[in-house]
Amino acid sequence: MASFKPTKIPIYPKLGEKVTQDTVYWKNYKAPVQIKEFGAVTNIHFSPVAPHNYAVTAFTRIHIYGPFSQEPVKSFTRFKDTAYCGRYRSDGQLLVAGCEDSVVRLFDVSGKVALRMFKGHTKAVHVTDFTSERYHIFTGSDDYTCRLWDIPNATELNTYQEHTDYIRCGVTSKLNRDLFITGSYDHTLKLFDARVDKSVITMDHGQPVESVLLYPSEGLVVSAGGRYVKVWDLLKGGQPLVSLKNHHKTVTSLCLSSNGQRLLSASLDRHVKVYNTTNFRVVHNFDYAASVLSLALAPDDESIIVGMTNGVLSIKHRKSPEESKEVSHQQRRRPSYRVFVKGKNYMPKQDDYLVSKPVREYLTKYDKHLKKFNISKALDSALQGPSKRKPEVTVAVIKELDRRGTLKNALAGRDEKALSELLHFITKNMVDFRFAPVLVPAANMILDIYRSVIGQSPVVDRQLLYLQDLLQKEINYQQELLDVLGMLDTLFASSVPRKELLCSSSSRTNGLAQGETASTARPELQAT
Repeated sequence: MASFKPTKIPIYPKLGEKVTQDTVYWKNYKAPVQIKEFGAVTNIHFSPVAPHNYAVTAFTRIHIYGPFSQEPVKSFTRFKDTAYCGRYRSDGQLLVAGCEDSVVRLFDVSGKVALRMFKGHTKAVHVTDFTSERYHIFTGSDDYTCRLWDIPNATELNTYQEHTDYIRCGVTSKLNRDLFITGSYDHTLKLFDARVDKSVITMDHGQPVESVLLYPSEGLVVSAGGRYVKVWDLLKGGQPLVSLKNHHKTVTSLCLSSNGQRLLSASLDRHVKVYNTTNFRVVHNFDYAASVLSLALAPDDESIIVGMTNGVLSIKHRKSPEESKEVSHQQRRRPSYRVFVKGKNYMPKQDDYLVSKPVREYLTKYDKHLKKFNISKALDSALQGPSKRKPEVTVAVIKELDRRGTLKNALAGRDEKALSELLHFITKNMVDFRFAPVLVPAANMILDIYRSVIGQSPVVDRQLLYLQDLLQKEINYQQELLDVLGMLDTLFASSVPRKELLCSSSSRTNGLAQGETASTARPELQAT
């Protein structure tokens, strides 16, 4: 008696991850280096000049790190309370920072003690930046005001009080020394001109604004607040262009790639997303262990620096070309499974003594029922349990029952619940081209078997109507595809250049040679 053969489950090809140029580019980073800071990392800013050190603002300190250092090369600790927004000047010589005690401090990068202390705000200063001519400082505070300060004289130049809530972000123009933008928790962004006493453009973000970013051309501005990232056209008076909602929690930080063609956004949902600035689609995604508060990219995208709420600073350095080649070589050699099958096809010689070890086969639940000819229970087992998440298993069992000629018996005799479960599986997977050749005949059998009971169960009737709509939509799709295919064939046929056949001087006209008449062409016909 032949042994029972288990049901063979076909292996369908799986679509791999779509590898794009962005995937290759943004995955070409080393494993992250993590540095523990004293508190949540609220701001990261790179020096514009080589060697491009970066300032990390966390708790009551600002640490300066080198491009590849894991220890701070310099620290500024003369803060009485939490420090905010440490930023470099364009020449990399000075650094400005706000503080919870409302005092703005200006530091020389090569020194330790503050060169200037600007007092005038009444609450915490969360926003600081240098103007483009390098001799003025812009600040924004929780006292609802933003101010301009003169560095040489350490005096206040102007105060703007138009916001009605905390000012938590801002940026100055690098092309015009008089322009700067603020973002506030009153849901608005305001563009100020230092030559006038009030804002010139107001934009409503709709959520408390956490971060503001200017494009290099400064014709567009990007704002982040709530779950939204919005792009505004300043040349059209602050007209909204795009609203993106790809994060699940508040977006906290924004930055641009070195070429300005990719926009990065960080969020409390532990993700950093990369957008294509042409169509604003997400092209890549980074995952982190904690909520992200700050984000910065090194020049030429050599490093990605991320600061998190748990005080961890995550640093990813770009791989060198040699390291990338080594990794690709290792990936090519990785699937060497020959070690595990070595000797499997070895043929014993005449003098060898073969020790055979019986291999016990463990049958699945549906195979056990098939072995006992319990065909209905075999189909039920394939529809339930672990096989429920693998439609190819259920389809293989249906195919095996059809091969045995017992599929109709397995489908018959079902109650409302069992029939509903079977119809749910068929409607869910019928339009899949891999399963359609098996499920379409099975659906026809179900309709033939249960034709007499249609209308007795509202649950089954709803599923049959849904099946009808599904098939009609699929037929319409197929018809539209055939119409498009016919149009394409016509276009391709019309685009092929026609070749003219060159005729010789002795060419024939209507099958006759030149000068030849019908009477002389077939003399044998005349003879007859």
